[in-house]
Amino acid sequence: MQTAQEKLTSDLTILEAMAAEMDTYLMQDALFWRMMGGGMPMLTLGGYLMRQHRLLALVDLLDDEEKGRLDTAVSQFNAALVEKVVYFEQKAITELDARLRQWSQYLSEAEWQDNSDYNHYPAAVETRAMLAALVDKLDERPYQLPPRILTHLAQLDTLLRAHWLPGSFIWPDGLQPAYPQDDYWWLYGRP
Repeated sequence: MQTAQEKLTSDLTILEAMAAEMDTYLMQDALFWRMMGGGMPMLTLGGYLMRQHRLLALVDLLDDEEKGRLDTAVSQFNAALVEKVVYFEQKAITELDARLRQWSQYLSEAEWQDNSDYNHYPAAVETRAMLAALVDKLDERPYQLPPRILTHLAQLDTLLRAHWLPGSFIWPDGLQPAYPQDDYWWLYGRP
């Protein structure tokens, strides 16, 4: 598992690449966008927003050069959204639906069903973190978050809570300040 500093360094590199392609991505039909250059995850709004949340919350762990790179990437992302509110909102809702299906499938096949193949909650919960980041963004003006999204997410959280074992933070400790337990309870323990 990566250390928190390694994760932030990786997140920053990925965030920069995603921000550089965001303007083009928003105008395409593709939900998962293959970025230029190798070794990068697919570009999605959830992937971008999850990383941006983490980096902005932990900005004090970055050096001055990294802070400048982060500011540039965030500015580039915000510039890509100018006059693309509808494109962003539609793509974000489409991704929310896809991530909800993905998370629902994971939960239906999860650890509490005694299947060792699904003993990878710390990696799988990244989907839930992307859902949180997307919901947070669509909860801002001028966007509109459909109530059905929150209803579906609440149903999945209820399912997870029924099998939940509270515990310690499951990602690298240095990332914990970005994810307070009251809001991100699903990162503090496991099913």
